[in-house]
Amino acid sequence: MTQQSVALIGFGYWAPNLARNLNTLAGGRWRYLVELSAQRRERAAQLYPRVRVTDDLEEVLADPAVGAAIVATPAATHAPLARQLLAAGRHVLVEKPLALATADAAELAALADQRGLALMVGHTFEYVPAVLRMRELIEAGEIGDTLYLHSQRLNLGRIQSDINAFASIGPHDVSIANYLVGRPPQWVVAEGARYLSRQVEDVTFVTVGYPDGVLAHMHVSWLDPSKTRRTTVVGSRKMLVYDDMDADAKLRVYDKGADRLDPDAYGAWQYRLRDGAMQVPSLPMTEPLAAEVRHFLECVDTGARPRTDGWNGVEVVAVLEAVDASLRAGGARVAVASPARAVR
Repeated sequence: MTQQSVALIGFGYWAPNLARNLNTLAGGRWRYLVELSAQRRERAAQLYPRVRVTDDLEEVLADPAVGAAIVATPAATHAPLARQLLAAGRHVLVEKPLALATADAAELAALADQRGLALMVGHTFEYVPAVLRMRELIEAGEIGDTLYLHSQRLNLGRIQSDINAFASIGPHDVSIANYLVGRPPQWVVAEGARYLSRQVEDVTFVTVGYPDGVLAHMHVSWLDPSKTRRTTVVGSRKMLVYDDMDADAKLRVYDKGADRLDPDAYGAWQYRLRDGAMQVPSLPMTEPLAAEVRHFLECVDTGARPRTDGWNGVEVVAVLEAVDASLRAGGARVAVASPARAVR
C-alpha cells in the first residue's frame, strides 16, 4: 500500500511542535509546508530543507500525492481551511477548536463522514497517559460514581486579541471533562472579565452540567502568576488529581471520601470521613502530541475513525458557543446545543 503524503498548513505558535513530530514520524511523507509569512517560511525552510515550503495552498491541492493535511493556523481559519481540504478529498487533522461555530463544526464532521475521510481534532490531552489512566479507573468503577470535576488552566500569557481565554485554551479542559464523563454536557454557566482588553475575556469561570448531576468547574486565565494545568475528579469512593506540571507524580489516586452512616436518634444522617492511602500509578513516558500525530497517520493509512474525530470536536465547540452566550448574558445558564453524533 502506497502511503499518502502529508502537508502542514501554518507555522505559527503551535505548528513548530507539529513539524518536529511530523519530521520524526512521517519522514519523507511530509511533502509540503504552507505559510503566508515570509519570515516563517524562511525559518521553516532552514529547519526542514527537504520539505517544499510555499505560501500557495493550491499548489498542495494540485498534487495528487498529498492525501492528508494538518491545519495549525488561527482559530478563525480552521473551518474554512478544513472545508476546502475535505472538499478536495484530503484527510484532515485540525488544531483545536475545530471551528468557532457549532453549525460549522457539524458541517465538517458530516462532510468527512459523507466522503469517507478522516477528520481529527487536536485535543491533545485525550492522548495524555495520565488522562487515559483516569478514564480506565473511572470505567472500571475504581472511584465509584463520578460526582464532580474541577480544573485550572492558568498562566501569564499567551495573550490573544481575536478570541477570549476560554476559546483559546479552554477546549483542552472541555475535551478532558467530556472524555472522562463519557457523555456530552447539557448546559453551561460562565462568568468572565476583561482586564487587559475591552474585546475579549482574560479570565473565565465556567461550570458545565452533565447528565445525572455531574458538574465540571473550569477556571481558565492567561493573567495569573503561576502556570497551572490541573484536573481533579471526585468520586464516591476515590479521588483523582492530574497535575501536568508535576514531573514526579502527574496522576495521584486518593482513597478519600465521606461514607454515610445510619441516622442518629434525631434522624440526622451521620458521615464517616475516610482518609486512606495515596497512590501514584506508573505511566508510560510518551509525548501526547507524538501519539496524536501517529494516530492521525495510522487513520490515514488504515481508514480507521480517529479517537478525537469531527464529532468529538463538535461537542467541544458546542460548549464554547454556549459559554460565549452565557458570558454575553451575564452568567445565565445556557443549554449546550450539540447536534447528535451521526457516527460513533
